[in-house]
Amino acid sequence: MHLEPPRVLVVDDDPTLRQLVVVNLELEGFEVHEAVDGQDCLERIHEIAPAVVTLDIMMPRVDGWEVASRLRGDPATADIKLIVLTAATREADVRRGARVGVDYYLTKPFDPDDLIGVVQRLVSGQRV
Repeated sequence: MHLEPPRVLVVDDDPTLRQLVVVNLELEGFEVHEAVDGQDCLERIHEIAPAVVTLDIMMPRVDGWEVASRLRGDPATADIKLIVLTAATREADVRRGARVGVDYYLTKPFDPDDLIGVVQRLVSGQRV
């Protein structure tokens, strides 16, 4: 019996950071997909059907807050685990993340091992 690896969608407009996240998650055995901004994420979310989305906040076209709100508002995507991965470190931003239903808030710069641990716990159903 072969289990498919958990799918993660990495959403960030910074190609260098996106690649850093992708490489680290792939090394841990995740199936990783990329979206270049919020609009790209929203257009592809149903076909990718990820277990977890890592989401930058400050992006062109559609920002991460709007993406999180739309994903939570759609019954087909409401249960996807959301990790905000952002440079926005103000307490108001963290509270906003909690209000829109983000599962974990991680600030840049971040330790890739921390991100991997959070993704692993979320896909296994553990609390973070």
